[in-house]
Parts: sequence; structure tokens; C-alpha cells
Amino acid sequence: MTHFLVTGTAGFIGFHLARRLLDDGHSVTGFDGMTPYYDVRLKEARLALLTPRDGFRQVTGMLEDRSALEAAAALERPDVIIHLAAQAGVRYSLENPGAYVNSNLVGSWNVLELAKALQPRHLLLASTSSIYGANEKIPFAEGDRADEPMTLYAASKKSMELMAHSYAHLYKVPTTAFRFFTVYGPWGRPDMAPIKFADAILSDRAIDVYGQGNMSRDFTYIDDLVEAIVRLANVVPVEASRITTPGLFDTLSAQAPFRVVNIGGGHPVELMAFIETIEKALGRPATRNYMPMQQGDVPRTFASTDLLHSLTGFTPSVELEEGIAAFVEWYREWRG
Repeated sequence: MTHFLVTGTAGFIGFHLARRLLDDGHSVTGFDGMTPYYDVRLKEARLALLTPRDGFRQVTGMLEDRSALEAAAALERPDVIIHLAAQAGVRYSLENPGAYVNSNLVGSWNVLELAKALQPRHLLLASTSSIYGANEKIPFAEGDRADEPMTLYAASKKSMELMAHSYAHLYKVPTTAFRFFTVYGPWGRPDMAPIKFADAILSDRAIDVYGQGNMSRDFTYIDDLVEAIVRLANVVPVEASRITTPGLFDTLSAQAPFRVVNIGGGHPVELMAFIETIEKALGRPATRNYMPMQQGDVPRTFASTDLLHSLTGFTPSVELEEGIAAFVEWYREWRG
């Protein structure tokens, strides 16, 4: 049994990951600030499914409060730290940039300081596909240039990666940063397209289709994402794990036990096809309100999953139709 410290356990991804780790027989200390970025009742409902579980304990606190993080780690010294908590959302970063500085920079630095003190077997950090910006080379590979962020959210995540590399070098904490690509599924965030679209369609409201619908996203089903994280937790970024396959670039640093890995579906979907899949699952058409692309948006995302597969033997495989059907089944029940 491994003991995990997971930040963001009341969040969409953290909830699913904690549940999987518990199912696998591990123990989990969860940490979450329960911020009101979206309806806290959804976060409380997720935690209500975790708190009765053997091996799970929850601590409420903000990432900016290092003493709260230290108190959580003191409950049971973690073997592995998985840092998922963050101020999320591309568009919200235009409205409240300070939240991203506090959570994603100061908060992540506190996690790095905690790892420096505890020296866990592995530290894993959630980054984002947003750091690729408007990269025209597809698919997005980990070795591609990623220093032209389009939003403060993307900049804060890239900065976290850079800070983590320096700590991995200075303090020899094995660290993996994984870049998520548009995660969806049951218990998802209300500010993301699946819930926004489903709620509008079921309420007979028009959905806002940005970029005139001429965008595509690499959607990743939550179970695939969790499987990838669980497997990566066992791939400690040390020299012995370096991939030497010809034609495949391993991001394992030459200066530190640090690696970056994409986690994405690897199959971009046009926005209009995504909407049609939701319409089919709901059994109702959407009224569409076509709008220009929003500030900070990018036209496409597309993950290269070659490194993930080489490291773990796993490639995300859940088709959009299957994932959306599972999401809609959950959402109908949640919505009542």
C-alpha cells in the first residue's frame, strides 16, 4: 500500500483519482480549499462519496497556507504527492488574474517546498495543454516550443513547470508534470462545455458556439486520464527510465529527475461534431448562437501520446460517443 497526498480532491479530477487510488488499496490524504469558483455543493457531493471510505482523510485549506499543507502531510507521511489543485479556467483568468498568481504560483511553490522537506518517492504536478498556445505544429509534442502563452492561466502553469524543474535539480525530488487535454466526464466542472451545453439544451436555451464553430479540441475522458496518472506514478523520472526509442523525444531532463508528459485522447474533434454528439445523447437539438472566438482561445489542441505510451504502455481509448453517453447519464441524475 502506498500513501498518497492529493491536492484538489473535491475537484473533478482529484475526486476521480482519489476514488481510483482507494479502489486499488492505497490510502489518500486529500487537501482542498473548497473555493466558490463554481457551485460548492458539487464539491461537497464529491467529497461525500470519498469521506466514508477506509483509508481516506480530508483536510480543508488553501494552497497559499503552507502550514495547512504541512498539517495535512503530517497526518500520514506521503510516499507520493499528486498536485492537482489550481485556479482553473482560461477565461476566468481575464477577470481575476490574482487568483492564478496566488494558487498556481504561490500555492504550487508551497507544494514544492513541502516536497523538498518530505522527499517523497515521486511528485506529480498537473499542467495543461494551454501552455502550447496557438502552436501550429500538430500534434503537440512535449518537446515543442511552449513559451508563448495566450493567457495568464497558461503562463502560471508553465511557470509552475519551470519552478518544479529547478526544485528537482536542486533538491533531487523526482518530478513529473503532466499536461491535460480537455478532460470531460461524470462529475465534471460546470464551467466546461459539456455541462454548459447540456444544461442549456435541457433548459431550451441557446448555446454559445465560439469561433463560429471552427475550432477543435482533443477531448480526454476522465477514466483514461486517471489510468494514465496512476501508471505514471509508478514511472519515476530517473536516468534508468529514459526512453531511447529512435524518433521519440524523451523530456527527461539532463539536469534533473524531471519529465513532462502529455495526457490526451490523441484524436481532435471538431466543435460542431462535439455538439452533435451531446445532442444525440440528450435526444434533443441545440439552438446555436454563433459568436467570434473569445480572447485567449486557441483554434485547436491535439496531443501526441507517443511518450505516454512508451513510458506506461497505455494510450487513452474511450471514444467520444461512449464518454458523452456516460456523462449525460450522470448529468441527468445530478440535475434531477
